Amino acid sequence: MGEMSQDPGAVVESGQMGRVAYARIAPNEDLVHAVEKLCLAEGFRNAFVRGALGSLVDATLATQSGDVLQIRGPAVEIVSLAGEVREQGDGSLCARLSGVVADTEGRIFGGPFVPGGNMICMTFEITLEEWIPDAAG
Repeated sequence: MGEMSQDPGAVVESGQMGRVAYARIAPNEDLVHAVEKLCLAEGFRNAFVRGALGSLVDATLATQSGDVLQIRGPAVEIVSLAGEVREQGDGSLCARLSGVVADTEGRIFGGPFVPGGNMICMTFEITLEEWIPDAAG
């Protein structure tokens, strides 16, 4: 039987789940930046996306090759959204969000959302759950 190799980039972290925030993001706010601002407003230093519903004016996704993919709307629907917000060494927050979107013709695209390139179309509903890592010791 073959050995299982560990991913050198994998991190196992112990901690606990904290509070839950349900929020509506207003039109013309960037999705990634708005999630970071929501966490700051709620006092979350780390969080996971637990649910989302809404659409974007246009979508901007990163590709594996490092390019950027523009999906034109109006009203690019978010089919699914996953991701997390993590506190950085300098105390700032960084949201890394990925998802699947559908354009106005029903074509499907997926990948990481590029910060600054994903403006909310009408309103956007999101659920975040706080993550409280155990103190390093």
